[in-house]
Amino acid sequence: MKGAPIPTLSQDGTSRSKDLIASLPVFFVALPLCLGIAQASGAPPFAGLVAGIIGGIVVGLLSGSHVSVSGPAAGLTAIVLAQIQGLGSFEAFLMAVVLAGVIQLGLGFARAGGLANYFPSSVIKGLLAAIGIIIILKQIPHLIGYDIEPEGSEAFVEPDGQNTFTALLSAFSNLLPGAALVGLSSLALAVVWDRTPMKKTMPSALIAVLFGTVLSLILMKAQSSWAIVDSHLVSVPVVGEGGVQWGDLITLPDFSRAFEPAVLMAAITLAVVASLETLLNLEATEKLDPQRRSASPNRELLAQGVGNTLSGLVGGLPMTSVIVRSSVNANAGAQTRLSAITHGVLLLGTVLLIPTVINTIPKAALAAVLVATGWKLASPQTFRSVWKQGKTQFIPFVITILAIVGTDLLKGVLIGLAVSLFMVLVGNMKHGFRVLKEAHVHGIIHRIELVGQATFLNRAALLTTLSSFKRGEQVIIDARLVDYLDSDMVAILREFTEETAPRKGVIVSMLGFKNRYDLKDQVQYVDVSTREVQSAATPLQVLQTLKEGNERFVSGRRLNRDLMRQVDQTAAGQHPLAVVLGCIDSRAPVELIFDAGIGDMFIARLAGNVASPEALGSIEFACKVAGARLILVLGHTRCGAVKAACDFVAKGLDPVEATGLTNLPSITDPISEAVRMETTIKDRRDASNEAFVDRVATINVRNAMRWIQDNSPTISKMLATGEVALVGGMYDIKTGRVEFLDEAAAISLVAPISAVTRST
Repeated sequence: MKGAPIPTLSQDGTSRSKDLIASLPVFFVALPLCLGIAQASGAPPFAGLVAGIIGGIVVGLLSGSHVSVSGPAAGLTAIVLAQIQGLGSFEAFLMAVVLAGVIQLGLGFARAGGLANYFPSSVIKGLLAAIGIIIILKQIPHLIGYDIEPEGSEAFVEPDGQNTFTALLSAFSNLLPGAALVGLSSLALAVVWDRTPMKKTMPSALIAVLFGTVLSLILMKAQSSWAIVDSHLVSVPVVGEGGVQWGDLITLPDFSRAFEPAVLMAAITLAVVASLETLLNLEATEKLDPQRRSASPNRELLAQGVGNTLSGLVGGLPMTSVIVRSSVNANAGAQTRLSAITHGVLLLGTVLLIPTVINTIPKAALAAVLVATGWKLASPQTFRSVWKQGKTQFIPFVITILAIVGTDLLKGVLIGLAVSLFMVLVGNMKHGFRVLKEAHVHGIIHRIELVGQATFLNRAALLTTLSSFKRGEQVIIDARLVDYLDSDMVAILREFTEETAPRKGVIVSMLGFKNRYDLKDQVQYVDVSTREVQSAATPLQVLQTLKEGNERFVSGRRLNRDLMRQVDQTAAGQHPLAVVLGCIDSRAPVELIFDAGIGDMFIARLAGNVASPEALGSIEFACKVAGARLILVLGHTRCGAVKAACDFVAKGLDPVEATGLTNLPSITDPISEAVRMETTIKDRRDASNEAFVDRVATINVRNAMRWIQDNSPTISKMLATGEVALVGGMYDIKTGRVEFLDEAAAISLVAPISAVTRST
């Protein structure tokens, strides 16, 4: 892949030692799997070892993956068995394997590895968990000595007519005490070892195999009745025994049948299935890597193509990247490809040098390693993690698991993929648009936002939504966020705007279409405070509007506003609902705090929200001339002007002498009065005490409210007649929330106190 770095085999001595140690448990697990998969596939046992050796050494050298391990795949056993029987000879099948490798090379050069990007993570996680469950279910019989089924089988239905679950029952009925002792004690040791610091220096899988082998040898030496017999030990072909010669281990392909249609079809089948399994397993393996390193899927296809071509030429089975070996590799602490390569070298050395030593390893000990690996892949934590992501992830995850356990890897993944696609379709039926109910100053507007891909899948839901609107309701159909709108949706919208809505008396506005899809923008809603809205509003209703706006601000659900349209609508005049005396502090932007639009409020901003004759003149104009129905004095926490006044009073300083600002007392003197009025806090009565500063700011708000009433006969008269109301508020700059002060007393002249709710 262009730009993809070629990973090194190791970076330092520590990394190399970890890789070499990790290769041992991978080797111990791969050895019986290679033999068992060959047996289940109807191939010579050595064919599995050949594939394992080439998968380790050759593919390991060429692959870009750090922890993936390749070899004969259990997922291919049914296909291999059928193809060997269908072609009539193992030699003809090997020719198909060679051609399959060549096809994989072509896929790699064609960059077909990108197909892996289209598999959902829920399916990949389901694949990992399913493999873990299969490993546990299939290895429990071997763990207790029931070795009827070949190692490495993953099929639900077994050749003898049993299935995974009936085989479990048979295993417990035919338990071998010695094998069970070795298997269960090795498993217990592996579990305990993983919970100790020693796991960092020696993987539990290696310890379990060594322990199980030693325990088995002790039982043999003691001539115990529990001693494990040869049929329950690893069985590597030994040259010289049973008439086996070196020439018998290598089988060459039948090149004369290379162009037979049946051989070519077998090659295509093997190439497609092996490539899909490799891509799936590669992506799943990356999730097992603690460092989450990624590898080029195209490079992996090239590596697999070379491996399968060579494997077919020298008598080996087809191979893929294999989850079981890869997960053991990752859990054992592998750092680079050196571990996979070394495991291949060990497989080769075993066949050449020490087959009789390897043949002393009990299958039960290897089963213990696999059961522990399976538990890590399918741990309860995995299920809890996916459950928390929601049903759209959990349902495909679970169905993928059930399908893989009940069929095979490829069928299960395809079923999981189909379920994921179905979930996407169902989600699109609901998510092609969303309906927002917005409380504007003039009333409720229903905004239908078309988002993403709005297609026929959303047709039924859109029809239901549009039919729910009643006479007099205002609807905005907003297409500014839609990427694509198909003809079915266009037809529905055209019929609604041109026929249904006018007939029902629904007021419809269209935004964002701009003559696309043969639909035109049309705006019929009013988004600013009008004279009618202002005249009909009571002080209590205006206060509630401010509360609702602040709640939207805090929750991040601000109204969608066309600000330039508001500019146009207010160009000829304005009809504010409230006037606010606020602070000049940039952290307290009043229009944003209350999610207000252009023309909704008058704002007078002075440091410390101090009431002054100039501010009072603005307030009188806003209420008496412009028609505002509510006066709000808004202070805020951590106010800089209040802090300064607190320090001046605490230190007995003159503001002008301390700062050189000749007009500063007009701000600090009223606040200083609030400082002296605050008597509940005795210690640290200066700017360093945040609680004291905020208490003073609150008193300062109430003082400003009283000053307004005492110094404006106009406002006092309007308050008395209920034309306006006066309230105070404190804005918390940490939370964004406004707490209204003494609102019940302020509104009591214009509304029952029971109708007022205190904001928290």
